[in-house]
Amino acid sequence: HQRQRYLYTTISGGDESAIYKTTDGGENWTRLKGGLPQKNVGRIGIDISPADPDVLYAVIHAKDANGIYKSTDRGASWTKQSSYMTSYPFYMHKLFCDTRDVNRIYAMDIFNQVSIDGGKTWKNLGEDKKHVDNHTLWIDPTDNRHMLSGCDGGVYETFDMGKNWDFKSNLPLAEIYKVTVDNDKPFYNIYIGTQDNNSLGGPSRTINSSGITNSDWYFTLGGDGFETQVDWKDPNIVYSQYQFGNLYRYDKRSGERLYIKAYEVGDTSYRFDWDAALLLSSHDNKRLYHGSNKVLRTDDMGSTWTEFSPDLTRGMPQEMHKLMGRSWSMDELASKRSMAHVVTIAESPLDENIVLAGSADGLIHYTHDGGKSWGKGSAPGLPERARIHHIVASHHDKMVAYAACNNFFAGDFQPFLYKTTDGGKTWSSINANLPKHGSTFTVGEDHVDKDLLFVGTMFGAFVSTTTDPYWVQLKSGIPTATVMDLDIQREEDDLVVSTYGRGVFILDDYSPLRSVKPALEKQEAAIFPIQDGLMFIEADPFGFPGLGFQGASHYAAPNPKVGAVINYYVKEKPKSLKEQRQEKEKALRKEGKDIKYPDYETLKKETDEPKSFLLFTISDEDGNVVRKIKKPIAKGIQRLIWDFRYSPVVPVSLKPFDSSIPWNSPDLGFMVTPGNYEVSLSKFEGGKMTQIAGPQTFKCKPLNITSIPAEDQVALNNFNKKVAKLSRAVNAANAHKNHIQGQLPYLEQAILSVPSMQTSWFEDFQEIKDLIKKLNTEMNGDPLISRYEGAARTSLKNKIDLITYALWSTTSGQTSTFERAYEEAEGGFDKILVSLKNLDEKISDLEDSLETSGAPYTPGRFPAWKK
Repeated sequence: HQRQRYLYTTISGGDESAIYKTTDGGENWTRLKGGLPQKNVGRIGIDISPADPDVLYAVIHAKDANGIYKSTDRGASWTKQSSYMTSYPFYMHKLFCDTRDVNRIYAMDIFNQVSIDGGKTWKNLGEDKKHVDNHTLWIDPTDNRHMLSGCDGGVYETFDMGKNWDFKSNLPLAEIYKVTVDNDKPFYNIYIGTQDNNSLGGPSRTINSSGITNSDWYFTLGGDGFETQVDWKDPNIVYSQYQFGNLYRYDKRSGERLYIKAYEVGDTSYRFDWDAALLLSSHDNKRLYHGSNKVLRTDDMGSTWTEFSPDLTRGMPQEMHKLMGRSWSMDELASKRSMAHVVTIAESPLDENIVLAGSADGLIHYTHDGGKSWGKGSAPGLPERARIHHIVASHHDKMVAYAACNNFFAGDFQPFLYKTTDGGKTWSSINANLPKHGSTFTVGEDHVDKDLLFVGTMFGAFVSTTTDPYWVQLKSGIPTATVMDLDIQREEDDLVVSTYGRGVFILDDYSPLRSVKPALEKQEAAIFPIQDGLMFIEADPFGFPGLGFQGASHYAAPNPKVGAVINYYVKEKPKSLKEQRQEKEKALRKEGKDIKYPDYETLKKETDEPKSFLLFTISDEDGNVVRKIKKPIAKGIQRLIWDFRYSPVVPVSLKPFDSSIPWNSPDLGFMVTPGNYEVSLSKFEGGKMTQIAGPQTFKCKPLNITSIPAEDQVALNNFNKKVAKLSRAVNAANAHKNHIQGQLPYLEQAILSVPSMQTSWFEDFQEIKDLIKKLNTEMNGDPLISRYEGAARTSLKNKIDLITYALWSTTSGQTSTFERAYEEAEGGFDKILVSLKNLDEKISDLEDSLETSGAPYTPGRFPAWKK
């Protein structure tokens, strides 16, 4: 339909709007007129009845002929059924025909509307416990009671024509305007303002193995959500606002909200944007700045407001109402809205007197004297009425700031990214190599490295690490989506970005980007500074790790892995002999030269060449090695997460861990003692191991959330070491016993295969079987008692397994029961070793007899040979 929209006004209709029909697959189109309005027609929603393809329905927004129209002859003629009109035709204006009933139609509206008489009368379908503002509807072709509704709240499903709705809560599709982080402990929180889905807060991570679930998020304010600010001294005080600057102070402790939006005094009036600016001062936690057409300021948490600036906008001159080359009367405009608002405010963290403000109509203003006087900035190349979407002040130089601007509402999708070095007076473009068609919405500066910048654009997030910006897109886990806002959690060095349609993403510990400098490329490898690692045991709120039995539709965002995060850099991945040969052959082919076939020695060296790898060595502050971790070599910046644990002591298994069985748990070692550690990096290449980076020191700190933590960490560590040592031996003995048991069928078959078989061999074989049963009972308990009597004594191996299972998964100390169980297991294990050694000797004697008699090979037996 005929339409043009700017930030400040919209025309949604005209004489060119119409319904067209094609009968040749789109090659030719005919405008339909019979019975349809032809003048001042706006948006049209149309559908063909699946129940009768001759029948069409249309909802037409027309100046003097609003209503529902019906055709029974495939569009040749139309009759008006009623004057019903959707609430906001520019926003939701579609019709859907029932798949079974030709007279039943649905209109998308604030509340879904239904007509059962071909559009003559309408009523609410039913939105009980369902979000409003509906946009689309799918109706099951085989069962018209079954429908899927798409609205501002997401996707809902009904099986009874709208009486009851099931919300699909596992779609990560949040449309987010703004994102803010707080300084809460032990994990910071993220606050978002969403399109018609409220202002919300949620944790950046949890202690749960299930991750971050929907129930971890909480409501701070209703409506469309926008900029939130959180008191940096008390994270329970949250400032949230819905559209047009309706500002509240929310108390997270009590759940109470206080309305604190300023209102004008006298004859003045304040104009607030749909997405009004809001800023909490970094100098005074009771000071807020709020943007209307002026900058408003409070120094008492919103109780009292003063005008901190004059009007910092262009106002709304009449000529701005022109659309399609001419002016229109107010009756012809679908909407008219001022864009003369302050939409971004920045205060220098180095000087509270320096404040910058940007407006939705293209102006940047600054004050260097705490609001006493204001100047207007100049940004070459910026369209006159571009939106100054976001300004951020530098942490390194009080006169430096950055601005992300856009003009996409005027059909101009260029990026407009600027920097000032004189406090906002003059601005220069730092677009550099940003994509030419990717509007800029937000910008951020690292608090440690003044050259490290981030920018959010229409097609993703970008980073620059150089003094003269050169932008590289951040792609690891961030989809190509509009990044509307970003914030930096400075204590954690986390970058948090919000997207319009794909939710929130966190780049955990981006600090290695500070080292992406020319000097880094001269190093063979490097381990970057390591943040303190927080030690804790993940909880299982659903009974088992992860989502337990909640089903695939239960949404959860994954938590970062528990452990010390070791970021490292490797300049090059070593090329194997084969890769080197192939590169030479490729060069010869490019030069048009013949390729020589490699000789045998060359191929043998390639085949026998050991594979290169990296080896990380983690040691405690006394130099004792606690863990070695092998990793494949990859070029560039990589990440290793050490789980604070020693290596497992269970027998080695080459089978991958099967996580599909919920009660399975991976093989783990026990946790180290909190304290100082270091890590070094070595490379195995060409059969030699060489240290190439480190050592780099770091701290492992307890999260301190355990109600009854271990009183003596050293004593616990020493006890764990004893348990681990005994556990290794017990598990090895049990595995060896199982190995011998697995040999028995082979030995029995070998005995029967020897023509000169001696009957004493069967007696020896039976004795071995009896010894294995006895040994198994001593180690693992009597299976008959367990099966028939139920009250079997705890076996030796069970005692050790129970200790490791319990202590490996807690930060509490050992109990006296565990200490007694250990003493009993240790005391009983000597006897088991004697029995196992005796068993080994008997197996060896029998195998020697079989070998001497020429029996076929059995696993583990070394062949005897004499000419």
